[in-house]
Amino acid sequence: MSTDSLESAADLFKALSSASRLRLLRHLGHGDAGVTALVEASGLAQPLVSQHLRVLRAAGLVEVNRVGREAIYSVADRHVSHIVDDAVEHVGEAPRLEVRAR
Repeated sequence: MSTDSLESAADLFKALSSASRLRLLRHLGHGDAGVTALVEASGLAQPLVSQHLRVLRAAGLVEVNRVGREAIYSVADRHVSHIVDDAVEHVGEAPRLEVRAR
């Protein structure tokens, strides 16, 4: 595996490192949505949703299409939905390990 591949994978995980961004990606995994729908679904303020979408777009994880004045977002690659769903499923079934102070 090349260093470039590892760096790209690390960048992907950085973009996925926010619970709010994961929430938005999970919602978009069920279908395209505009900012208003994402605000309602996530419970986040509109400026925060826009900021998170900007990070996700920069990482190539979501795409935007304009329909009139409205921006409609979608998951750019179904692999992303699978990564997010698998991670959420994994933490739901994996036993929690206690972190011991050293």
